[in-house]
Amino acid sequence: MIDVEGNQLGIISLTDALAEATKGGLDLVEVAPNSAPPVCRIMDYGKFRYQQSKKLQDAKKSQTIIQVKEIRLRPKTESHDLQVKIKHVKKFLEQHDKVKITMMFRGREIAYTELGKKLMEDIKEALVDGAVIEQQPRLEGRNMIMILAPKK
Repeated sequence: MIDVEGNQLGIISLTDALAEATKGGLDLVEVAPNSAPPVCRIMDYGKFRYQQSKKLQDAKKSQTIIQVKEIRLRPKTESHDLQVKIKHVKKFLEQHDKVKITMMFRGREIAYTELGKKLMEDIKEALVDGAVIEQQPRLEGRNMIMILAPKK
């Protein structure tokens, strides 16, 4: 058992420990139930719960949420439009978001997957300094998908 100041009182029976806690107007809290013998501490349980919730809130604040942004293209996207899309991808990567680049093939365009592959390679070359390729371009149905992540 551990008292309010953090001093170890040794192994005490449950009734004695409860009596000691009620004498101080505090609670007896089991801190380590899996140890042999279990470790209990005399403390204000309400204050303990409040501190635990504060720790969780601070942990949530420090977490960074990574979003996946998506850029859609077609195999016949012109070079200027492609440069605008690349600029958007760079902006997303600077904001530490992942980017999913989707090349959509409609109708008979599926026969020209090599055009789509070439466009994806051009995008990779333009972003080689600011991005890590997390998933290489691959065809999934009528879409070719590539996933980029920001460099750390």
